Amino acid sequence: MRTIATLLLLGSLALAGCEFAAGAATGALATGAGYEINAKRQMDRLEDDYRRERISRREYERRKDQIERGSIIY
Repeated sequence: MRTIATLLLLGSLALAGCEFAAGAATGALATGAGYEINAKRQMDRLEDDYRRERISRREYERRKDQIERGSIIY
C-alpha cells in the first residue's frame, strides 16, 4: 500500500512538473511572438517613413540595423 501511494505521489509530481514546463514554454513562445510582431510593426513604419522621404537613407539604415539586432526573423 505504501509503495502504491509513493508511486502515485511521484507520478502526480511528475505531471505537475510537465504542466509547469509546458506553461513556461507557452509563455516564452508568446513573449517571443510579441517581440516579433512589434519588430514587424517597427519595420513597416520605418519603410513607410523612408518611402515618404521623412527620413534619410542613413537614418533608415541605422534604425533598420537596430530592429534587426533585436529580432530573430529580420
